[in-house]
Amino acid sequence: MEKISNYIEKNRERFLNELFELIRIPSISTQSEHKNDMRRAAEQYKKFLLQAGADKAEVMPTAGNPVVYAEKIVGSSKPTVLIYGHYDVMPADPLELWKSPPFEPEIRDGKIYARGADDDKGQGFMHVKAFETLIRTNMLPVNVKFMIEGEEEIGSVSLEGFCQTHKELLKSDIVLVSDTGMIASDIPTITVGLRGLAYWQVEVTGPDRDLHSGLYGGAVANPVNVLSKLIASMTDENNHIAIPGFYDDVLNVSEKERELMNSAPFDEEEYKKSINVEELQGEKGYTTTERTGIRPSFDVCGIWGGYSGEGAKTILPSKATAKISSRLVPNQDYRKIAQLFESYFKEIAPKSVKVNVKYLHGGQAYVCPINLPAYKAAEKAFQKVYGKLPIPKRSGGSIPVISTFENVLGVKSILIGFGLDSDSIHSPNENYPVSHFYKGIETIAWFYQYFAEKF
Repeated sequence: MEKISNYIEKNRERFLNELFELIRIPSISTQSEHKNDMRRAAEQYKKFLLQAGADKAEVMPTAGNPVVYAEKIVGSSKPTVLIYGHYDVMPADPLELWKSPPFEPEIRDGKIYARGADDDKGQGFMHVKAFETLIRTNMLPVNVKFMIEGEEEIGSVSLEGFCQTHKELLKSDIVLVSDTGMIASDIPTITVGLRGLAYWQVEVTGPDRDLHSGLYGGAVANPVNVLSKLIASMTDENNHIAIPGFYDDVLNVSEKERELMNSAPFDEEEYKKSINVEELQGEKGYTTTERTGIRPSFDVCGIWGGYSGEGAKTILPSKATAKISSRLVPNQDYRKIAQLFESYFKEIAPKSVKVNVKYLHGGQAYVCPINLPAYKAAEKAFQKVYGKLPIPKRSGGSIPVISTFENVLGVKSILIGFGLDSDSIHSPNENYPVSHFYKGIETIAWFYQYFAEKF
């Protein structure tokens, strides 16, 4: 069984160079000017999957960005693992905060710095290299299928339709995903829960043009002021979300599970230090771990309006806009929450302004049972590589398509991620430890061995 580690060691440099080829493509799904880059990234994935040993690989159309599908079938009686990942990345802005160009990967202090280094090119590419390792060492014990999409960062809007259309093609026994993280470098982690998501853009309009703030200020509603007040009214003094009916379907976690969650290693002082804040804030009555794992949240992701250039411009803006998201927990339906928010936002808006709410995207929360055969296989794989059992953790993040796999394909997902909080995903200077890239490849390869034993 040393074949796995020996093959990875022998091909370390090539694995990294190929990852860098993928990272250099600015496949930003949120910006239409990168449409051609999306196709380039998909084709690059296809090329690497064929080189790794897939029986076939193709770039398949969707209503939006294409999906890369590949497969290797070793036997009709063998179990099948479906690998999910995404090749799209977040915008790199603000560029001036990057210490090196975001799409020119650079290794500093043992970390890969680049947009997509962790989320999700670095983590997704580990699966391609684990797959290659097992094929080249004649150790692949299961059938493997890949589904790599290009819209995860915009809510996987086309993937449900793709799954509906290709149910038979995507048939599998488990979905394996690496788009999550670890509690720490030496604490392997399996994510057993994801929060859901609802995301809106709201627009508040007052007068039909910008007005002189001296001539009109105090007499006409200022949309920026109104929007700020509306947003502030969405939570109370205990950081409890004030939208009527918001908590109606929230499942309360038992005291025993809360105790288990809080037993996981967590250093609040180090947590604050890592993001340079003096004090934490959140819903009263819950720990930080609970607030990001089992409780919903409400956040403004962006807000703008009026003059923001150099110097002063005394105006009363015509319009103000914000992007708002809410992370949801199991049993909350994102469609219901989307409607509750829109109704409440419009209801409390004064007649001095016009309000428009546009729902952008969302998805359901997900929970994975820890008694699944695939969970046990992942547990053994982590123990083999890290020398210790992984800790099950509920993540504050959302991967909307995971609930789609369960609802449409009828299959559960196992989330074995290798990222760290310090990787700065979605932020300038995103990074990923080189050691995690290689350990991830090895752990994934061992997962296949142990999963095959369960059948």
